[in-house]
Amino acid sequence: MLDEQTVLKLESMKLFGMAKTFREMQSNSKSPDLSHAELVGLLADSEKTYRENQRLGRLLHNAKLKQHACIEDIDYKTHRGLNKQVILELSCGDWVKNHQNILISGATGVGKSYIACALGNCACRLGYGVFYVRAPIFWTSMYQSRADGSYLKYISKLSKNQVLIVDDLGLSPMTDQERKDLFEIVEEATFKSSMIIASQLPTKEWYKNIGDPTLADAICDRLLNNSYKIELKGDSLRKKKEENK
Repeated sequence: MLDEQTVLKLESMKLFGMAKTFREMQSNSKSPDLSHAELVGLLADSEKTYRENQRLGRLLHNAKLKQHACIEDIDYKTHRGLNKQVILELSCGDWVKNHQNILISGATGVGKSYIACALGNCACRLGYGVFYVRAPIFWTSMYQSRADGSYLKYISKLSKNQVLIVDDLGLSPMTDQERKDLFEIVEEATFKSSMIIASQLPTKEWYKNIGDPTLADAICDRLLNNSYKIELKGDSLRKKKEENK
């Protein structure tokens, strides 16, 4: 009864990690004999791990990543110009601390979205807020936010993330409103957060896709300056998988 009361007290104080470990120890007849200091240390470690896992779960849920991708599972065997050393460097997360961008380009099916999501997953594991959106959905959300008067609120919500992933940029030439919206979000991110942008177009063609020379210069200057550029080559990985079946 006393042990159960202790568990209830821990849970009432939201110390769920401690409560779980304490309950497991009490139900396990083979639990090791621990000193007071060792017991407190074990319970503290359990609570810390529990909270870290809970936070990671929230970050991954809020990120809305398109794929369950991990840095550790990236394929380097397929020849597509992917530098393993660059990915290992990015896995440390300094690019987020330094508010740098990652620009991923390459033909359809070469794995741009997977790498973008893997880097987003890695950023979540490092404790950063991440949000993933495909460019067509981004434009639609911007349009809807202007219609219902929540435009500034939506911009503010996006800018609160330390990493914003925009996938499939440049599928079609940008409209006047789309390039203005892109400029707003890029301007909000500059010097405050990081962006990962994945596009079928090489970065040198972004100016033409954006359209307006003045806005194109402003957007590309902010994105390209002090950024990592990953240019993927080769045939579609999806097509190869189908052929190998």
